[in-house]
Amino acid sequence: MSLISYVICALLLLTPIRAFYLPGLAPVNYCKVGEDNGKSCKNEIPLYVNRLNTEESVIPFEYHHFDFCLSDETQSPVENLGQVVFGERIRPSPYKLNFLHDETCKAVCTKVYKGSDPESIKKLNLLKMGMALYYQHHWILDNMPVTWCYLVSDGGKTYCSTGFPMGCQVRKDLDTCTPIVNTASSPFGTYYLFNHVDLEITYHSGGEEEWGVGFGDNGGRIISAKVKPASIKHRNADNPDCNVRNSPLEIPNTLTSSETFSVTYSYRVTYIKNNTIKWSSRWDYILESMPQTNIQWFSILNSLVIVLFLSGMVAMILLRTLHKDIARYNQMECGEDAQEEFGWKLVHGDVFRPPRRGMLLAVFLGSGSQVFGMTLVTLAFACLGFLSPANRGALMTCALVAWVLLGAAAGYVSARVYKSFGGRRWKSNILLTSMVCPGVVFSLFFIMNLVLWGKGSSAAVPFSTLVALLALWFGVSVPLTFIGAYFGFRKRILEHPVRTNQIPRQIPEQSLYTQPVPGIVMGGVLPFGCIFIQLFFILNSLWSSQMYYMFGFLFLVFVILVITCSETTILLCYFHLCAEDYHWWWRAFLSSGSTAGYLFIYCCHYFVTKLNIDDAASTFLYFGYTFIMVFLFFLLTGTIGFMACFWFVRKIYSVVKVD
Repeated sequence: MSLISYVICALLLLTPIRAFYLPGLAPVNYCKVGEDNGKSCKNEIPLYVNRLNTEESVIPFEYHHFDFCLSDETQSPVENLGQVVFGERIRPSPYKLNFLHDETCKAVCTKVYKGSDPESIKKLNLLKMGMALYYQHHWILDNMPVTWCYLVSDGGKTYCSTGFPMGCQVRKDLDTCTPIVNTASSPFGTYYLFNHVDLEITYHSGGEEEWGVGFGDNGGRIISAKVKPASIKHRNADNPDCNVRNSPLEIPNTLTSSETFSVTYSYRVTYIKNNTIKWSSRWDYILESMPQTNIQWFSILNSLVIVLFLSGMVAMILLRTLHKDIARYNQMECGEDAQEEFGWKLVHGDVFRPPRRGMLLAVFLGSGSQVFGMTLVTLAFACLGFLSPANRGALMTCALVAWVLLGAAAGYVSARVYKSFGGRRWKSNILLTSMVCPGVVFSLFFIMNLVLWGKGSSAAVPFSTLVALLALWFGVSVPLTFIGAYFGFRKRILEHPVRTNQIPRQIPEQSLYTQPVPGIVMGGVLPFGCIFIQLFFILNSLWSSQMYYMFGFLFLVFVILVITCSETTILLCYFHLCAEDYHWWWRAFLSSGSTAGYLFIYCCHYFVTKLNIDDAASTFLYFGYTFIMVFLFFLLTGTIGFMACFWFVRKIYSVVKVD
């Protein structure tokens, strides 16, 4: 080892090492009022409220949209770009909590509705609409979701949901009141508002050896926050009694002009000490209640079987059939008697002939490379733990930033491919690459945002955020696309291993399975079979407010998807070339890209079977967002298949002797 290496190692050893926490994951120490004694701890526990959503509608609403007790919303925490785009609206709640200070029954506020006031009638109707559609609260305490744990019907297992209902309506088809309110004698159509919550906060009181600071029994870290909603008809608003549970609060269907109706919101807080669960494991009880792991392993095994089958087929073609073809072709060249060419060698003079609409194909490939890079970077960060559920909005923020910065890759790939086609309109290529695919996504997003604005939904992205997205697009992504395209066009043109004939060869009549449409339809079946189980959990996290955290599984499935798309496209391309059909450019892209068609069909199946959406606006929004997802997936899978097929075709024609 040289002297310089010793010096560098010594400097590294002398450099102080500091541990760090990821954003949103740093622990917070709490202690009783008056017990801090100069130590770094907090007395008040901030409780935040988020948007309300439901599985029966795609349209979420902010907390203040309904007539609940409000707090000063100017003290709201700053939301990142991903949170705003996803529609999260985190606001401070009116519930005041102090660490280790139990509340037996405390009133928050009282709302009075008058039958003679049209505004009161409107607010009551909004509450009833929210209860009829089973809208759910989403509260946050110490950066953790406040969970509602209840027994599920199958096996008596406890399920912990990250949301709890604002109320319920007694219905024939969906009994959502019984777990909370006794509705044995209630007629159908009765509304019960959950105006009371029992908060159970569990904490871990670590010592000085564990945390570096000790609080004894007067401090600790929060490891869970659970809620039990209830409906209580308080007789006295100033002195509520939270133990009276046999008289639920029923919302009247109508109010005469002389009637009034009042709602008193209350809460109870209980603190429980638990030193067996560490702060670092506090998310486990939420994630373990979701039955995903066993099904995920089944999905992986199912996908691996498909990959092994395809790999065997490709290996058989490459090692046996293709090897024999090459050997036979080369022997024919060396032989004295000239024999007629046959098979895929016969089309060597046309296989690299530029395709029709080569500009559009190059644009799709550039944008597909951008989507591929964005997916790979996002999944890599997620697997490393940077995009955990505790770091809200980080997943979408990372995806957007990666998409913008990878504009250079899109420009480079599009320019290289377009130049290999002999294209000369480089300005049009750059503009289309930077505008077409992002423009389709942004236009759909903007149209759906107009619908959300019209509905007053919290998912509507503010105008300032739209301007910020446009600034990222035109101020960062477009210039980077120009830079990437500049380097792409400056590169030497891709030299193909064989020359292209001037006169195109006539393609013989094809059998059914080698025709374009059947080949494209078959190309997406196996890749979709590798991912359809994962799709169920992803759609649940998008539309059913379930938490997705199996990013390791997702990354493995993504790798399997890449392998499956590549091998399927190579197989189909080989069969088409053997049938003397040399139009493989678009077919390679569309064969694997057809996986997006099966994705759309599965999304339609999920909409019909899993969601109870009836209104036209929610249906339009669901399919609008689905089309964005399907379009991006089409670019992703199509690019993967094309690149694999492009490498395969260049490889086989580079090892065979051609005059």
